[in-house]
Amino acid sequence: MKTYKYILSIVLFVAAIISCNEDEFGSDDFVSTVTAPANLAVLFDVTQDNTGLVTVTPNSEGAVSYSITFGDETADPITVKQGENTQHTYAEGNYEVKIVAAGITGLTAELTQQLVVSFNAPENLNVVIENDEAISKQVNVTTTADFAVSFDVYFGEEGSDDPVSANIGETASYGYAEAGLYTIRVVVKGAAIETTEYIVQDFEVTEIIQPLVSAPTPPNRADADVISIFTTAYADVEGTNYFPDWGQAGQGSSWAMFELDGDEMLNYVTLSYQGISFGETVDVSGMEYLHMDVWTADLPQIKTSLINGVDGNSTEKEIASDLTIDEWTSIDIPISEYVDLGLSVDQIFQLKFVGEPWAAGSVFIDNIYFYKSSGEPFDDGLLTNGDFESGAAPWLIGTGPDLAPVVTDAGNTYYSINVPAAGNPWDVNVSQKVEIIEGETYTLIFDAWSDTNRPILAGIGLSAGPWTNDNEEVNITTTRQTYSISVNSIDAPFGAPDARVLFDLGAAAGSVNIDNVALFLGDGPTAPFNGGLVTNGDFESGAEPWLIGTGPDSAPVVTDGDNTYYSVNVPAAGNPWDVNVSQKLEIIEGSTYTLTFDAWSDTNRPILAGIGLSAGPWTNDNEEVNITTTRETYTITVNSIDAPFGAPDARVLFDLGAAAGSVNIDNVSLFLN
Repeated sequence: MKTYKYILSIVLFVAAIISCNEDEFGSDDFVSTVTAPANLAVLFDVTQDNTGLVTVTPNSEGAVSYSITFGDETADPITVKQGENTQHTYAEGNYEVKIVAAGITGLTAELTQQLVVSFNAPENLNVVIENDEAISKQVNVTTTADFAVSFDVYFGEEGSDDPVSANIGETASYGYAEAGLYTIRVVVKGAAIETTEYIVQDFEVTEIIQPLVSAPTPPNRADADVISIFTTAYADVEGTNYFPDWGQAGQGSSWAMFELDGDEMLNYVTLSYQGISFGETVDVSGMEYLHMDVWTADLPQIKTSLINGVDGNSTEKEIASDLTIDEWTSIDIPISEYVDLGLSVDQIFQLKFVGEPWAAGSVFIDNIYFYKSSGEPFDDGLLTNGDFESGAAPWLIGTGPDLAPVVTDAGNTYYSINVPAAGNPWDVNVSQKVEIIEGETYTLIFDAWSDTNRPILAGIGLSAGPWTNDNEEVNITTTRQTYSISVNSIDAPFGAPDARVLFDLGAAAGSVNIDNVALFLGDGPTAPFNGGLVTNGDFESGAEPWLIGTGPDSAPVVTDGDNTYYSVNVPAAGNPWDVNVSQKLEIIEGSTYTLTFDAWSDTNRPILAGIGLSAGPWTNDNEEVNITTTRETYTITVNSIDAPFGAPDARVLFDLGAAAGSVNIDNVSLFLN
């Protein structure tokens, strides 16, 4: 058994009590720049001579020293530095060895590890050898046994004779250079002279030859800034042929449309050369980059040609790009590089991909498009560098002095961090100092997404004690979305020239990506609506394609001021489906979706919201939502898993007939998680 906990040094703890009480902490981070040692582990190496001599080697990220309590009658713990170990002689028995790792800040991490010392040979072995599900050609070995302390694994690859060691009950991993059949030998050790071995011959090491996750989601771009060839994020050039007949017969190359959880991508197999013919000639002279995302298991480089058709004659120029094996590589080739090679780029009608080396590997390609930077500068209101395009400054980790981590992907720079484990919200924080005026209301707008569905806190507050702030919990998903919240310095009055906009991210595990942050005094501009899979989710284009039931009549909408929305009155309670509004769209079987919408009524009443089939057997998944006389935004999670269903003409649906009263619905969005 292992137990972990994080302990703040007593000095910091007392200082915190002196400076502010618990209520004043709010969602803030008085030690946001302090990190505890991470990934703490210990390896036991026992001498096989019936003496009970055990070598204890602790390790972690960020520790400078370790306190080791042996768990026997030894009174005092001993201390070793990072990279060192210690030896201790045990009598036969079961022990709990405690390791406390200390970082330079005084913050610590603690691990308690079971140790069994016996002079009997290990027995009752249970050895599990399996290929890693996510890492190509990696094999993981887990071993349990009675009277055992550790085990060594000889993975059998020629030229690699040293074993990989692990404690009993843990996992030893090894990455092979090549897939194939190997003999794997496991030597299980205790304190006895005699060891016990387990051997598997001809274990097949496999390689992952296709991506396990989709390519990165392209950023939101204006239509005028993109010419899309193959992506679901933008409108593709119509009539494009992704496998024209260029006489590749005998060249060893073929293609297929590969689908991963509903996401389609191009798969060029044994790539010699393959091409794409556009449905029409395109002028990319006004674009800045050619972007594409490429995944490969075995190809170190790809060459990409643009081919023009000036005056009926074709000319091509190619640019080579290095690829990262077993990962998505985001490639952005400046159009200027093709121009520098002498290519005219105002009549491009084909792309060509060449494998390097020739016909030696396969690729998966997604998100092929030309793009340019937006002609309009980003309006971040009261903030500076809200779109992170100037890098990190003045965004801070906590309140500084260290700058926040940012990444650049597909020409777009944004804040990005991974939270390995849930803790206090303020343990992971990014903020920018800005003047906040006491007694005012602000609008905070930002884009956010993650690798999982998880909450974050966003708001405004002071950058020093008493840390007064106003924030709102926002549930982000794996789909990039724009969020707009209202926060104020009224309810808990505060204000300062060096206050801040803040994001507290530590309450849940998972990555957090943030971009296009803007803060406005008052209401601010209206954030552009993103309906995801839903068309006309804000009803601003009228009723289409919203239907009464499943049609053919269009749903009733009203316009109030400059806002259009769905509106119906239910005169008497009946079956939920008696009054229904829906929109047909594709639902993929076995998938989870996030449905968000605004709703309000002239009374407090329930409605049903969800997804389902638009014909028999009418399978669906829905949730009862209690709406009120106040317009509110509701977010629910629905799926096509529990009662499996899916169809190209399925639907998002609202069943409203179970209770009397009006129902108004607006800003409907549906995202695939």
